[in-house]
Amino acid sequence: MSERRASGPVLTGIAFLVVLFLQVPVLVVVLAAFSDTAYLTLPPKGLTLKWFAAALNDPDYLEAAWTSLWLAAASTAASLALGLAGACAIQRRMVPGAAWLNALFMAPLILPSVVLGVALLQYYAAVGLRGSGVGLWLAHVVITVPYVVRASLASLASADEALEDAACVLGAGRLEAFRLVTLPLLKPGLVAGGLFAFITSLDNVPVSVFLLSASQNTLPVKIFTSVEQGVDPSVAAVSALLILVTGIVLVLAERWTGFHKHV
Repeated sequence: MSERRASGPVLTGIAFLVVLFLQVPVLVVVLAAFSDTAYLTLPPKGLTLKWFAAALNDPDYLEAAWTSLWLAAASTAASLALGLAGACAIQRRMVPGAAWLNALFMAPLILPSVVLGVALLQYYAAVGLRGSGVGLWLAHVVITVPYVVRASLASLASADEALEDAACVLGAGRLEAFRLVTLPLLKPGLVAGGLFAFITSLDNVPVSVFLLSASQNTLPVKIFTSVEQGVDPSVAAVSALLILVTGIVLVLAERWTGFHKHV
């Protein structure tokens, strides 16, 4: 018992150091965004908001941000529909080979993103989808749907199927019973899966960079190409805004649904 008590503070200290190590890069980016100089310095020499204003007034950044938002929203919507249907088929054994179907859905998490991007590039070139918005959307659905499937499976496992059967006995159709009884129980899991799908699409570079046409750009790819050409505080400002938006969305979602229980 004494050994367990002694190990408590040690484990807490180790966990704190790990979290600190992971958060230091975020802190560096946020501090650099407020630097008064035209180059990245730490600590910043003076504080200013001009780099945020410059980023928000840059048409290239705004267009890339709009592309990223609609792409993330569209791919998340498709992933929610496809992921929920797939999770139901897997959990309730509605199709033969449910284990294989589960493995198929999880494959994008196992395959390196760069390999997936190159493979899709070659495939799209053969079928005429290279550089198209539809092709980019389908690719983002592929990389986001596993998160919805996993979260939906966790929610389905905790949902009592007998409640749905009872609704059917009382006169509801199977689809109506699922919509009125089971679907509300799946809400936290769907929110969790949808959030991870949205953030994954919004932050993706390895797949997008292979599939974007010359006239297209997403915000992460825009940041990536800007860093290649030379780092300036406006890039850090855009990154800080992304961190802020992501943090606000996660905090609100946790407050509304307690989605961490379904991840």
